[in-house]
Amino acid sequence: MQDTRSKEAMKILMNARRKIETVIGQLTERFNIQKVRAKDLWHLSHRIIRKILAHTACVLLNTNLGNPPLQLDLLVKS
Repeated sequence: MQDTRSKEAMKILMNARRKIETVIGQLTERFNIQKVRAKDLWHLSHRIIRKILAHTACVLLNTNLGNPPLQLDLLVKS
């Protein structure tokens, strides 16, 4: 089966995939999202939401400082 998508479309898809994988990696490694322990669904969902919110705040702070958004190491060094 041949791929009929254009090279531009493939480039857009690959860039989106790279960003998604980077964010998932950061949530897993830095924010330890895979080890969220809670006894009920309410606490579990809120702990996950807080970790995602913290990641989003770091991305916004990086953007405001003029750094690349997903380079969270620059926040610690600055």
